[in-house]
Amino acid sequence: MTHSADRKLFTYVAILITFAIILVYSMSEFVVILDKTGALHFFIRELIYGSAAIFIMWSLAQLDPDKWIKPLGFTLFFGSALLMIAMPFLPESLVHAVGGAKRWIRIAGFSLAPVEFFKVGFVWFLAWSFSRKIEHKPESKLKDEAIVFLPYAVMFLIVMFMIAFIQNDLGQVMVLGMTMIVMLTFAGSSMRFFLTMFFGIIIAGILFIVSKSHRIERVKSWWAIAQDSVLSIFPAEYAQKLRVPIDVVPYQIGHSLNAIHHGGLFGVGLADGGFKLGFLSDVHTDFILSGTAEEFGFFGIFVIVALFTLIILRIFKIANRVTDKTLSLFALGIALVISFSFLLNSYGISGITPIKGIAVPFLSYGGSSMLASSIGIGMVLMISKKVDL
Repeated sequence: MTHSADRKLFTYVAILITFAIILVYSMSEFVVILDKTGALHFFIRELIYGSAAIFIMWSLAQLDPDKWIKPLGFTLFFGSALLMIAMPFLPESLVHAVGGAKRWIRIAGFSLAPVEFFKVGFVWFLAWSFSRKIEHKPESKLKDEAIVFLPYAVMFLIVMFMIAFIQNDLGQVMVLGMTMIVMLTFAGSSMRFFLTMFFGIIIAGILFIVSKSHRIERVKSWWAIAQDSVLSIFPAEYAQKLRVPIDVVPYQIGHSLNAIHHGGLFGVGLADGGFKLGFLSDVHTDFILSGTAEEFGFFGIFVIVALFTLIILRIFKIANRVTDKTLSLFALGIALVISFSFLLNSYGISGITPIKGIAVPFLSYGGSSMLASSIGIGMVLMISKKVDL
């Protein structure tokens, strides 16, 4: 029996996208001056991205999941993977490089980041494969589970190489790694194997951090902010050895925390924030939550967190009720990618964890993140037609 697509999920995401368009208009005030573009440059682009995202979600929600979701998922997985492999070999006229890393492909005046679409395709591939290869066996030994997981581990190492080394984007690897081990557990793996994988990914993350000097500096900068509260529980002689000199306190994090503090309970008002005027260079992208906190205060952040919570819970409800294991795991994976991306960004801009350069889904400026996330939600809306909500 086929039902109508979940209207509540569509509405929650559409509201969040509307907020994003308003926020980008306000937060890009200084950037348009710095880049010498028109006053409405970023607003118009975000309006186009947002409108396209809503249209994509609506269009995908009309399709038959039994016919369309599988080819769409594999197209995203293999298509975006091939683009990421080809990017280092493409000429500068087609590929936009930042800091030596080629992450964006220029198409008709717009930039496309294949990794954003790869995340959706990767989740689909894991859901499709886990549902066939992973099953709960109480008598299974850790060695047996490791043998079953070995091909996925090899694949993930390749993904890590493509994203963390070639594109210099460790944050995306962390999102995909955490998503994978949680999906693996829900697919039927034991909690013992989950914990083994969890600590394995932490160790791998540490190795990636120490492999690049700029990543080490990011961690030092974060520690300079967090050290006072953490080291207060250690004996004085040990705390002193772990303390980082204050001269490495990060410029961005310092202003981000000040912006959050300045916003107070209800904020200074739309377009009246001061820290976006050159103090937070990426306020319309990575630090959009900081700018929101300044202009709308705790109340504004509460509304955004509430919207994300409603979106995640709605997807979890769909994942829980659909009988097809592949579709259930895919919906769960999309919810996890959105959740981990939001948490890593919010923890980073508030100094709880090092900054990872992760965009806030649907909220940060950027067409690739917006469109890829809308495709993921659109596919979940397709799945919602198979359940009674």
